Amino acid sequence: MPANPLARLAPIRFGRAVCGDLDAAERREWWIANGLGGYAGGTIALSLTRRYHALLVAPVDPPLGRVLVFAKADARLITGDRSQPLFTNRWASGDVQPEGHLALESFHLDGTIPTWRFAFDGRVVEQRIWMEPGADTVYVAWRLEGEADMPAAHLSVALLANGRDHHGDTWPPGFTPQIAADGPTLTVTIANRFTLRIAATGGAIVARDDWYRDFDLPVERARGLAARDAHLHVGDLGVPLTPGVWSGFAASLVRPNADLDAALERRRTHDRDVLERAIAADPVFAEAPGWVLRLVLATDLFLIARPLPGLSEGQSVIAGYPWFGDWGRDTMIALPGLCLATGRFDTARLILETFARFVDRGMLPNVFPGAGDSPDYNTADASLWYIEAWRAYVEASGDEAALRRVFPVLAEIVDWHVRGTRYGIAVDPADGLLHAGEKGVQLTWMDARVGDWVVTPRIGKPVEINALWYNAMAAMAAMAARIDVRAERYGAAAVKARQGFSRFVLPDGDGLYDVIDGPDGPDPSLRPNQIFAVSLPESPLDPAVQHAVLRCCGGPLATSYGLRSLAPGEAAYCGRCRGTVSARDGAYHQGTVWAWLLGPWALAHYRVYGDAATAQRFLEPIGDHLADAGLGQISEIFDGDPPHTPRGCPAQAWSVAGVLEAWWRLERAKSAGKVV
Repeated sequence: MPANPLARLAPIRFGRAVCGDLDAAERREWWIANGLGGYAGGTIALSLTRRYHALLVAPVDPPLGRVLVFAKADARLITGDRSQPLFTNRWASGDVQPEGHLALESFHLDGTIPTWRFAFDGRVVEQRIWMEPGADTVYVAWRLEGEADMPAAHLSVALLANGRDHHGDTWPPGFTPQIAADGPTLTVTIANRFTLRIAATGGAIVARDDWYRDFDLPVERARGLAARDAHLHVGDLGVPLTPGVWSGFAASLVRPNADLDAALERRRTHDRDVLERAIAADPVFAEAPGWVLRLVLATDLFLIARPLPGLSEGQSVIAGYPWFGDWGRDTMIALPGLCLATGRFDTARLILETFARFVDRGMLPNVFPGAGDSPDYNTADASLWYIEAWRAYVEASGDEAALRRVFPVLAEIVDWHVRGTRYGIAVDPADGLLHAGEKGVQLTWMDARVGDWVVTPRIGKPVEINALWYNAMAAMAAMAARIDVRAERYGAAAVKARQGFSRFVLPDGDGLYDVIDGPDGPDPSLRPNQIFAVSLPESPLDPAVQHAVLRCCGGPLATSYGLRSLAPGEAAYCGRCRGTVSARDGAYHQGTVWAWLLGPWALAHYRVYGDAATAQRFLEPIGDHLADAGLGQISEIFDGDPPHTPRGCPAQAWSVAGVLEAWWRLERAKSAGKVV
């Protein structure tokens, strides 16, 4: 193992050509998190373009009621009578003032730590932002480069706070905190809600109480949402700079410690541990390409603590930053890539056991509940992905004790599906296939809805649901046998489902129907859902049909960044996912490229052709994307039409996990010379 695997990460770095071009600099965003659901994010221009951009968004209302508590720290370097802004702001008037990005010489990610280098008038200042693992604490630090006898310099930093829901709009009369300064510390208190504490390395903070209004948020405007924001100016920090020494502050909802050197080392150690754990768990990562190690590090963003009564160590997965919470389907799809590939077996088990608490009538929640909320169970596939996640976990860990504990829950899932559960989800005894759907309800992963319009209802027997059902029955038979539980009924259900699955084959044999037995008959629309009948561990298709599925999906659907959700040429195809909320939702699954499908596509290719190296090459272009949009991350979606502009969440769990899992399994296949 190398002394420091962080040195092997693919570099993500930009010079003046990107940093000094506002559009290019704002297109690239940094996102960091603390493992509690809290996060920080922004652009490399240090301007705000989304309502979610902030220095600290924290789950003030557990488990995941996130509040934007600390918005910005606008710093100016003061030398004599000269003031140089180290930040940029966009205003509703159209002005961009100041233009601190023009002084940016470079930006790079040091592990997960965003790092800026400003250069002007012979002065160089480095800035870093990072979060404390396991605490609602963010650090903002600056370091002046140069000799000790350089002319004196100090920072003047305007501190901007808020108290709104991170999804919401600011209403200034609703945020009237008590603000108190004492030397290098500041407190911003909303009684019975939270106290933001800021502790600087030195100097003094002067309390303020005035609003900075009319920030312009161009990304929100492009998404058809309110595009203005305001933040409360709560204090001005004046802190002297000493060449070679970090100066700045910690901002926290707990007691902050302004020892920046120690905090920076803790963050670096945490990042290094993520990589070293993966390498120790599987030596294939010891020589992995730098972009793959970037994905390993990216997984850490999504894993969060989710304590429950009786399970204080509960854990879950944030589906995507900045706006998603934890979702059942997304969590189970992402779990192998986030946890098993990276050697986090205990985390995987805790996530699986956390979700076991919420299984009801054989179903897993689609959206995980907040405090006092009821779970939403409008999903036909989350419970099937749950069974597959357990299969993968037991295969990777050998943890038969956990399997014995959970097996009654898994058996109950099967029983409910056989006799019927919510939303018409039930096995059809005639063909052994799973029917799902009711009018007005979206149950598959293609779940967009605009008012009462379910864009892709897919009522009937969707192809991927039944590929998952067959895979689940085969997995249940194998897991039952492993712990000496009677497995005959699961094996029999798998046999019947495999026989029934032949009904999906198109009359010309060139691929599969997307849905059969729907209200309007079989749906031959060319969508990527059929790829799961080839990519899942157990396939219900013979090799000739597997080959046909791969062939028919390859040309129309495959792109560098994932599979299109609908083929060009289909009447409903939409090549751009942009505009108003309704326009975007209408295009969401009608041609938009989904990155999470890239992994299953590569695995399906390997199953058909048996060439792991060739299959891996389908994954490599995503390495280029790591330097775009959410830096070091993979976006949720991309336009269906070239150049496949990234859209949706800039950091999506199943996008990262799907690519990483596929690379890992294919690399293991290359090493072992066998099917994964």
